[in-house]
Amino acid sequence: MKISFRPMTLDDLDGVLVIEKASFTLPWSREAFYNELVHNRYAKYVVMEHDDRLVGYCGMWVVVDEAHITNVAVLPEYRGKKLGEALMRRMMEMAKQLGAVTMTLEVRVSNEVAQSLYRKLGFLNGGIRKRYYPDNQEDALVMWVNLT
Repeated sequence: MKISFRPMTLDDLDGVLVIEKASFTLPWSREAFYNELVHNRYAKYVVMEHDDRLVGYCGMWVVVDEAHITNVAVLPEYRGKKLGEALMRRMMEMAKQLGAVTMTLEVRVSNEVAQSLYRKLGFLNGGIRKRYYPDNQEDALVMWVNLT
């Protein structure tokens, strides 16, 4: 499957919101993405396309030498095709190019599929954020990886 990556733009927000709503019980709003793209100097967002269709996206903040994944999502019909892995690898490489030496993220403790992917990419368990997710008070597993 031929995929391409490029920086997210404001013109992508409709497509990103489709992916967001299909992926999360508490999706980010248009305003949240707008603020990330326009006002957050630490934010870097990438979209993934297949046949000119937005099929995934990922965002991160890079502050000094640490990158933090804010969100990552792939359309349900494109999951299981290693596209999430390709997207994460792209972000890890970008973070390294921007000077990050570590990367962190939070994942639901029940999301074993995502945890398995992150472990494949070298992420380790770092701790638990109790009742992190407001929709059901589920804990988040904090994971991190050394990028050097």
